[in-house]
Amino acid sequence: MPASTTPPASTRPPASTTPPLPTTPPLPTDVPSGRRTRPGGWPAVIAVTLGIFSIVTTEILPIGLLTPIGDTFGISDGTAGLMMTLPGILAAVAAPSVTVTTGRVDRRRMLCALILLLALANFLAAAAPGYWLMLVSRVLVGLVIGAFWSIGASLASRLVPEAQAGRATAVIFSAVPLGSVLGVPAGTLLGQLAGWRAAFTVMGVVTLAVLAALVVSVPPLPPVKVTRLRVLRGLLGTPRVRVGLAATFLVVLAHFGTYTYVTPFLAEVTHAGPRSIALFLLAYGVAGIAGNFLAGTWVRRNLRRTYTAAACLLAFATLLLPVLGTGRLGALLLLLLWGAAYGAVPVCSQTWFATAAPDAPEAGTVLFTSSFQATLSLGALAGGTVVDATSTTAVMVLGGSIAVLAAGITAPVRMWRWGGGRRWAVLDRR
Repeated sequence: MPASTTPPASTRPPASTTPPLPTTPPLPTDVPSGRRTRPGGWPAVIAVTLGIFSIVTTEILPIGLLTPIGDTFGISDGTAGLMMTLPGILAAVAAPSVTVTTGRVDRRRMLCALILLLALANFLAAAAPGYWLMLVSRVLVGLVIGAFWSIGASLASRLVPEAQAGRATAVIFSAVPLGSVLGVPAGTLLGQLAGWRAAFTVMGVVTLAVLAALVVSVPPLPPVKVTRLRVLRGLLGTPRVRVGLAATFLVVLAHFGTYTYVTPFLAEVTHAGPRSIALFLLAYGVAGIAGNFLAGTWVRRNLRRTYTAAACLLAFATLLLPVLGTGRLGALLLLLLWGAAYGAVPVCSQTWFATAAPDAPEAGTVLFTSSFQATLSLGALAGGTVVDATSTTAVMVLGGSIAVLAAGITAPVRMWRWGGGRRWAVLDRR
């Protein structure tokens, strides 16, 4: 992610949050019938959802704790932003590589092993005596993000009856906004009250509980359809996939290049205290849930327009934050708008890739995860460079400008010249 900081790809849904994605095609006839008729039911779906919730929360937890972590290790906000950069880079690589190389391993075993690795990463972060070990823990987080997302996001149709697969997929993807709404603000508040190490310790305990849920509720899931590199290469040659990659790159770059440093901005420009910042992030997350819900309805009618509207609102919020965000009320209102806008992004991006590859859902999820996470890391890195060289205000303006470009990529209407005049061409409305 995806963070909500989240599509993983790295990175892209329920009736209550996101639109149903294409379900996995019927299994090949050479697969034993027993592999087709062993659904784990809704408890297994909830366990996978909790796994993604833990991953999303762990991935973007440093956003709310950036300043105290930086103070502990004596580093700048830009250097502390590497905690967001490294997981994204590793997730972008892990999404295709782990999915391909472990294609014949039981998916239940993979999910459990990855969640155990996530718990270890959280405990390492909590006990890190130096920043180097913190970065090691974030490398482990990146491996988990790319692999778990690519495997877990496409399992819904194997856990519940086919008629319920769309709803189950939606529930799994609801973990992205829930991580922003519940996980990050709660972790930030705990970090302010008991220290940032306590936040990572609690997250490690929660992850172990998720591991227990996976072990108990998820049935054996032998591999059915192995994703090959040639399938991924074929999708990259599709025009619709290339447009989706460009749009994801720009809008995620704009968001994480700015949101990674929203805590320092609120402290330095808005002059908000730690508890106020935690409440602001909570409000942002609630708005993200609302945006996710609205996008889940609107993408069914017009995907391009929904994606464009989200990019425009994100640009509007970040460009105006340096102007109106000097006061707490203005900052809060713009964060609400920002949250609603970004809440729609993972829905739009994942739906875009899913509709571009209806016959290869796991491959589509791999591309979504990889592109999303790679851009997340690049955004955090670029934002940190700008913050260290200039200010948090400058990074907001730059991010807003990039979001405008993203809106231009996804816009359903283009203007072109013909015979000396101007004509408006309506492109793919999906």
